[in-house]
Amino acid sequence: MTASIDSVSSPPRIAGEDEAISMEELALAARNHAMPLEAMRYDVTPPGLHYVLVHYDIPMLDATDWRLAIRGRVENPISLDLDTLKAMPRHTQRVTLECAGNGRAHLSPRPVSQPWLTGAVGTADWTGVPLVDLLEDAGLSADAVDVVFTGADHGVERGIEQDYKRGLSVADATGGDVLVAYEMNGQPLPPQHGFPVRLVVPGWYGMAHVKWLCDIEVIDKQFDGFQNAEAYRWRESPDDPGKPVTRIEPRALLVPPGFPDFMSRTRVLRPGPQQLQGRAWSGWGRVTKVEVSTDNGRTWDAADLEPAPSPSAWCRFSAEWEATPGEHWLRVRAHDETGRSQPLEQAWNRGGFANDADAAIRVVVMEG
Repeated sequence: MTASIDSVSSPPRIAGEDEAISMEELALAARNHAMPLEAMRYDVTPPGLHYVLVHYDIPMLDATDWRLAIRGRVENPISLDLDTLKAMPRHTQRVTLECAGNGRAHLSPRPVSQPWLTGAVGTADWTGVPLVDLLEDAGLSADAVDVVFTGADHGVERGIEQDYKRGLSVADATGGDVLVAYEMNGQPLPPQHGFPVRLVVPGWYGMAHVKWLCDIEVIDKQFDGFQNAEAYRWRESPDDPGKPVTRIEPRALLVPPGFPDFMSRTRVLRPGPQQLQGRAWSGWGRVTKVEVSTDNGRTWDAADLEPAPSPSAWCRFSAEWEATPGEHWLRVRAHDETGRSQPLEQAWNRGGFANDADAAIRVVVMEG
């Protein structure tokens, strides 16, 4: 008997009370990976430590055969090979990427999907051609509304067979900082990060940064494809039409201090002066303040904040702490220039998206 697509891809659901992580979630967690939080010591995340989320399979693409089509509501349709793209004026931008589902596993009840804790983030120097230059060469028609980006990855999601596609409004696509990128940290893109070419949309959650980019289509209506209209929407109930997930909410994370217990990851320190450090970022504007609490949120102190190297990259913060013997819970929260602040508790949603609530770190300071 042949299985239907519907029978192998069920709608998203919420885990039952005390329901353990399933084998399907474990398989997702094993093939995707988070950035170890100690890697925040690097200003630029090495590619092997940068977080990875792949919706379907990692396609094996030949750079000599790859072409990028720019078509649809344009005056001059274009087909580019990689050499032609690399011969165009290049631009490098440092950008922090974060998965929209980062922090999902902390929610209760838990949305069943990739069970991220807090490490679905990374920062890289991306090099490529500004998207606006390519769209200007193609010549947008007067009736252009959205720009649709298609990757070479193909699969089934909620019973729908599809290429991975995301759309941006013309205004967002031509804002000047979106890149069609072919290098990561000065090297060709690794396969898992979109070789040979990917989209980089500074300030937006990772679902907008289409990997293995092969087609750009300009359309005269709002894009209603699955990844825009169904998948990445903030919903509180099954019948809620939801609102789109777009820019990254403010977040600060601590580099875990001391050294870890192998299984629990509880941090162990010796008493005395400690420098706490970490990174903070926001897709809405520059981070203007980071606060640190060493008593589980009862009191807060402002951290020392260093300027971000670019508007779309994380910044470093630090704070001094006199560690005393016993158990402590360390917390941090970020504030950005738009007035947005990282919450202490996150409002729940069915997809587990944009959960930027701070996650406390348990620290045990040893005697003597």
